[in-house]
Amino acid sequence: MAEGSADMVRISPAGDSAVTVEFADGIDDAINRDVIALDRSLAETPIPGVRETIPSYRSLLVFYDPARIRGASLTERLAARAQTLKPEETPARRFCVPVCYDGPDMDELAALKAMTPAALAAAHAEGHYRVHMIGFAPGFAYLGGLPEQLATPRLDVPRQLVEASSVGIGGAQACITSLPGPSGWRYIGRTPLTLFDAGRKEPAFFRAGDLISFFAVTADDHAALARRAAAGEMIAEAL
Repeated sequence: MAEGSADMVRISPAGDSAVTVEFADGIDDAINRDVIALDRSLAETPIPGVRETIPSYRSLLVFYDPARIRGASLTERLAARAQTLKPEETPARRFCVPVCYDGPDMDELAALKAMTPAALAAAHAEGHYRVHMIGFAPGFAYLGGLPEQLATPRLDVPRQLVEASSVGIGGAQACITSLPGPSGWRYIGRTPLTLFDAGRKEPAFFRAGDLISFFAVTADDHAALARRAAAGEMIAEAL
């Protein structure tokens, strides 16, 4: 155990060429900021031999080249780096994302919450969201910051196919899908934003640590924005 910017961090081997830096056991914005701060610190001031880093909700997976640095030495250097983190100084990108609130679970979820669909959409759009991690599928964005009143268990029976760019709720989390696929989340809308495109310089649109707000658009607005996005135009307003 090593003392870090969170109360304690634990650094453990993950195979023969990676270590996991764990900041906590639960999901928390402050802990996630520590994870992102360490990730960016390693990007800005690399440790020789580190090949790749993958942030999650509460930990950072660090891949390294054993021919260039030993795991024990890397562990010591990561522990020392964790002690000097200043997550409050880590800049965050901010985006305002359009959503058409016509998802397949909107009416059922609104009834479950004793709200009108319009009220549920408004409550969702009032949230302040943080990208905790990218995972499950390339570009899939896991979001913290869902208003407590909207937290809802996932479906008992997952759907076999959910379209890309769907906006969903799963427990106390929110998400935006990146590729078509199965899911047990409850989906209340869709955005014309393309979250993953292998042809872009950065294939995943969002990064862990980004801040997101949503605003409602009509189905016609969604279609128009989708055409603009397909033409390469930026449709998520950077704040």
